[in-house]
Amino acid sequence: MMKKISYGLMYILAAVWLIPLVWTVWTAFRPKRLALSSSISIDFTLSNFTHVWNSAPFGTYYMNTLLIVAGVFTVQFLTVSMAAFAFARVEFWGKSAIFLLFLAQIMIPADILIFPNYTVLRDLSLLDTKLGIMIPYFASAFGVFLLRQMFKTIPFELDEAARMEGCSLWQILWRIYMPLARPAYVSFGLVSVSYHWNNFLWPLIITNSVENRPLTVGLAIFAQSFETGAQWSEVTAATMLVILPLLLGFMVFQRQFMNSFIHSGIK
Repeated sequence: MMKKISYGLMYILAAVWLIPLVWTVWTAFRPKRLALSSSISIDFTLSNFTHVWNSAPFGTYYMNTLLIVAGVFTVQFLTVSMAAFAFARVEFWGKSAIFLLFLAQIMIPADILIFPNYTVLRDLSLLDTKLGIMIPYFASAFGVFLLRQMFKTIPFELDEAARMEGCSLWQILWRIYMPLARPAYVSFGLVSVSYHWNNFLWPLIITNSVENRPLTVGLAIFAQSFETGAQWSEVTAATMLVILPLLLGFMVFQRQFMNSFIHSGIK
């Protein structure tokens, strides 16, 4: 009985969560005159997307976002891998204390660091640049913790065998730990890509030009523009352009998405 109730609550919560998404998709394809109409009809159009794409430089926003997301994840892949391997397998003085400091960063909201980060980037003349958006996220305490926990489950005998074959620490990390930790890397990659694709406040603060704005900032500016006003069909169409890649990615890689988190120990 309790199991049925739990499943029922789960389906209800899922339906509630889907309501904004369904409304967004529905309104994006509706003609302007029917955007807020409660009537149900088969009138659908793609003109909203055409108008949105021609009214704002969403092509530039897409390219900026792809560069930022890919750049951040590439650097994070290297930094968190090396840090996690050091905390999991390398013995050095103060390792436990330093690792606790890494964990403490998880509890600090990123928004608290906006002012000092802004000051540093201003002094480096990196405001209104893609590199300026990426630099504060080149390291990830969550990624270090996740990969460290995964690395510690790998048998130490593999390290000894690799050393007997003459492998260096980097070769052990590259040839043994990274392939065996693939589920953890998939988990971290999904978290990193989704976070930086949707990141809004930090890019909004440090960017002033179209050449460096990501999709989220471009969407906010488009939604508040005088030409758009309260035309919900066009606003929801622009929203669909922003979230569509993530939705398609989730639908295509749904099974890998769930399995990666299960294997990484995230419930």
